[in-house]
Amino acid sequence: MTRIARLKSLFLSQSLAAWLVFAAPRLLRADSTVRYKYEDYREAGGRMAIKTQTALLQQSFGPDTAVKVTGVIDAIAGATPNGQPAPAGSDQVVLTQMHDRRKAWTADASHQFSGFSLDLGIANSRESDYTSTGWSVNTATDFNQKNTELLAGVAGTDDDVKVAFQPNWAKKHTQSLIVGVTQLLDPRSSLDLELSWGHADGFLSDPYKLVQKNAPVAPGIFLPFTYGENRPDTRTTWTARAAINHAFTDWHAALEAAYRFYHDTYGTDAHTLELTWLQHLGARFMLQPELRYYEQSAARFYYYRLDDTAIVPTFGPPRTGGPFYSSDHRLSSLWTSTAGLKAIWQPKTGLQFDVAFDQYTMRGRDGVTPQSAYPRANIVTAGLSLSW
Repeated sequence: MTRIARLKSLFLSQSLAAWLVFAAPRLLRADSTVRYKYEDYREAGGRMAIKTQTALLQQSFGPDTAVKVTGVIDAIAGATPNGQPAPAGSDQVVLTQMHDRRKAWTADASHQFSGFSLDLGIANSRESDYTSTGWSVNTATDFNQKNTELLAGVAGTDDDVKVAFQPNWAKKHTQSLIVGVTQLLDPRSSLDLELSWGHADGFLSDPYKLVQKNAPVAPGIFLPFTYGENRPDTRTTWTARAAINHAFTDWHAALEAAYRFYHDTYGTDAHTLELTWLQHLGARFMLQPELRYYEQSAARFYYYRLDDTAIVPTFGPPRTGGPFYSSDHRLSSLWTSTAGLKAIWQPKTGLQFDVAFDQYTMRGRDGVTPQSAYPRANIVTAGLSLSW
């Protein structure tokens, strides 16, 4: 995952059961579909700003086969905490200006066989200091008179990371597995259950995050020195998610309520609660309010400052044997909330517009890391879709 993707994943992580998507005003099945979406993420106080443009082209080849190609351009600029603590007498953590641009594309082909569907995907993402190539295989099988659907998928990436203190680009690899089931409970309700596993190895530190510790330079004289962070070179994650979906036919509405539990070998536990309401207002207009709350415990090697620890950091590349340390606020104990509203309008068959606004807040929970490390942001999204 790229630096941009890692930052965006903190506030853009959303899920919506497929049947809820189908319940929305949508385009009828067509041979060709083109979609465009523009998104502006902007943190308060002149912090990070990310502008994303996404274009999608989907082409059907008969009733059972489709090919989809997506292109993404991200532009990121602004100030972000670099891991150094706030200077004495201040609660403002040190910020570093950064800017980058990412170009990415994905392509996948799907086919409906007798009794199951198969989807094969490939992807590529490029930044000035990060390249990623990925693949995926996903299947879905219906049985029990199509009241039950089993999902299974496997994916992987092969990444290269540019690190200032290393002559060659560092390597990173990821693998992930997911299995799930969607069960129709009655004509208006369904239950989704998912389990996923992920593993990453290689260079997992952030080459732009620092730690700071005062070191003696003369008897009784200490000066602050900064070092690159040192994370373990492997990380395994487990995630369990459950969602209940119910359609309120008398109200022309639908609700999804979801809970997700996450655990990894960094020692982080996380909980996510999501509520999504879809309200039809006539045949061609829909409102979709959403609420999301997320909280996590700190990674076992997160320290706001190292001065009160026995850790002796060193310069140079990461040490796989430890000790491990990071002052990246995204690894601290924190919570986030997102509240948003999306409007969807289909003026005629084959044409659809949507616009959304979200407010995102991240706050620390450890009572040590200053709240100035954590951002607040507004997110504006607009898109259109054309099918024929």
